[in-house]
Amino acid sequence: MTPGHSPLGNGSPLGSGKPGAEELQHGSNESRQPVIIAALRSPICRANGQLKHLRAPDLLAPVLGSLLQNINAEPADVDDVIIGNAVGGGGNVARFAALQAGLPVTVPGLTVDRQCGSGLDAIALASRLVAAGGNPLYLAGGVESISTAPARANRTDDGELEFYSRASFVPPQFGDPDMGVAAENVARAFGVTREKQDEYALRSHRRAVEAASAGSFADEIVPLKSNEKLVDFDDGPKATLRAPLMSRFPAAFVPDGTVTAANSCFDADTASAVVITSLERAREMGASDGLLVLGCDTAGVDPELLGIGAAHAAERLLSRHDVAPGDLDLIEFNEAFASQTIACLAYLGVDPERANLDGGALALGHGYGASGAVLVTRLMAQARGRYATDGETPLALAMISIAGGMGTAALLQYTRF
Repeated sequence: MTPGHSPLGNGSPLGSGKPGAEELQHGSNESRQPVIIAALRSPICRANGQLKHLRAPDLLAPVLGSLLQNINAEPADVDDVIIGNAVGGGGNVARFAALQAGLPVTVPGLTVDRQCGSGLDAIALASRLVAAGGNPLYLAGGVESISTAPARANRTDDGELEFYSRASFVPPQFGDPDMGVAAENVARAFGVTREKQDEYALRSHRRAVEAASAGSFADEIVPLKSNEKLVDFDDGPKATLRAPLMSRFPAAFVPDGTVTAANSCFDADTASAVVITSLERAREMGASDGLLVLGCDTAGVDPELLGIGAAHAAERLLSRHDVAPGDLDLIEFNEAFASQTIACLAYLGVDPERANLDGGALALGHGYGASGAVLVTRLMAQARGRYATDGETPLALAMISIAGGMGTAALLQYTRF
């Protein structure tokens, strides 16, 4: 890290080319360099399924508690709990879950809503607070219990309740399409065929099945007790899925369209969170490795093509840090739809084979406000599994598209201290 350089500023802390660990770990900015030293998640389960008995705090509190057990810190040492949530009932789920997890009343909580990007934006916010100084310690991430999300209604002029299925994301003159319709818009605009979408979705399931069989998810999952049953695995990946079956699914959102239930994600209940602090404090705590947060960015795009938002955020972020897509070692993209995943990766010039090495939301499910945090948790697990012993310092990118025409991306680097 260049002395005197703001870790999360618009300039690049990387210099030219891929940085080495020595450049990033030493210098006067260690007290302001954000680093993630632990990351965990609950199982990711289909909405109205295995976790339907648990509300958002019930999903999140065990994850927060397990994170505290994994680090050399007392609960009272946590400066704040910052959690993303999209369809909860309000009431500040971050504060509620923190207290339920056993944190003292002196630890506050903040809930962030940028819809699907909420979990990643919560981590980005915590990173920026670390960069502001003071060596703080944060728990940050996201949670979504779609199964228990409250019914929502507007009150009409005569006082009656008018229920609705989703909020409006932008003023009507900007389009505000449903997610599936927007995925069809992206498929048409970027020439993503039905065959390509099905092929990508099938690969996601196969990778997730293989990763689960190899135990790749085991160390990151906090088991949850739901209706007297212990749930300790993701229930989405399908080992029996085959191309002929996928080809029989009809268009789900637009007549004669290419987006189907088979190449779209499913709604999921889940929670995920990380421990983030400064590099200086991480060393003092005895942490052995972590993900340096080199930068975060959020971009806005045409709401009619909301699925492309992540690519625009990533493009700007990588440009600001002089990183080419080819320099990235690990890439996690939230696979809400195969069409937008393929389009975003193509826009950035990334071979789809290089992204989501253990599958993604097409197989695992999309937990809205939690999904961005799941991406970071997955990157931590992948980095530790592939690079922990060889001394390399891989660059990693997390990115997610967001309702209303936005996208958030985070550039990370794994290193041993």
